[in-house]
Amino acid sequence: MKKAILDEQTPAELKKWIEEGCTVIINPKGISMLPFIHEGKDKVLLSIPNTLKTGDIVLISLNGRYLMHRIYAIDGDNLTLMGDGNLKGNEYCKKSDVVGLVSEIIDEKGNHRKPGKAWLWRHTVGLRKYQLKAYRKCKKLLKS
Repeated sequence: MKKAILDEQTPAELKKWIEEGCTVIINPKGISMLPFIHEGKDKVLLSIPNTLKTGDIVLISLNGRYLMHRIYAIDGDNLTLMGDGNLKGNEYCKKSDVVGLVSEIIDEKGNHRKPGKAWLWRHTVGLRKYQLKAYRKCKKLLKS
């Protein structure tokens, strides 16, 4: 079983491993997928992106960098993406830019869960500022 480390692999290598059926687990970086994926705590299992749907979380290679975001719209071969932790701003890419589909999220205890489509989250972007503020406040209170 091959295991990929995101910093050490090119998008082409990761995509090839996924297509060969290898188990590819990576450590996501950044806060763009909060509150659903946490840097340093969660890992994600990538699979072959056979069919892409609105709400799916994908890893893409765009302009020489990796991004993990949720699909907000599909128009033919074009995808509109946005991170769950982002308040505004979309990314645009082609289906061919998709390296892998996030098929499982693995928490720090080793529990596996399927990512949801986050329908409500995607349709309340205008409220996200307040939702994320409440999330951070609750998280801070739980640490105390």
